[in-house]
Amino acid sequence: MKATDFAKYLSTFLTGYLTGERNVSPNTILAYRDTFVQFIAFMKEKKGIVAERLTLDKVTRECVVEFLDWIQENRHCCNATRNYRLAAIRSFFVYLQYENPERIYEWQKVLSIKMKRHQKKNICYLTTDGIKLILQQPDLSTHNGRRNLALLALMYDSGARVQEIIDLTPSSIRFDYPCVVKLVGKGRKARIIPLQEDQVVFLKNICNRII
Repeated sequence: MKATDFAKYLSTFLTGYLTGERNVSPNTILAYRDTFVQFIAFMKEKKGIVAERLTLDKVTRECVVEFLDWIQENRHCCNATRNYRLAAIRSFFVYLQYENPERIYEWQKVLSIKMKRHQKKNICYLTTDGIKLILQQPDLSTHNGRRNLALLALMYDSGARVQEIIDLTPSSIRFDYPCVVKLVGKGRKARIIPLQEDQVVFLKNICNRII
């Protein structure tokens, strides 16, 4: 069976363009992939078009708007999630403008779809006593407890996101003075954070166990 133009361009977008030219993170690629998995499911359910027959001429501005409405109505997605799905689709159509310029007018119709405004949640902060209470929870008589305290303290000292902590390796930490940790955030942007002396002691114990 011959692959459709949609399959061809989507495959090169996900496996070549995003990694090779855009150098986006694996998590972003997975999120974009999930968007198109949902879109393909929508086309099958609402339009009767299965994946192997889905072509680019079927992906119109009106169709994309219907898809965005569908994920909100059927999957109960909020405006922020809708906007994230739209961002993934927009990125694909920006790519198409250069890879398939013959239909650039149609691609720009899709790119004209607006994001929906959404109310940002207020950020709640823990009090100093609340932080102390959390840091008192790990059982320091066990290795796992000492590890958990080191990670919790590092998150507090550095303001790191959970994913940034998950991605840490022993090589991310420099124990020579001045001691620092390298965190890699969204868009693979790295930042260097100084470490406090107490934090260094905790991390050395953890890294020695790993090594």
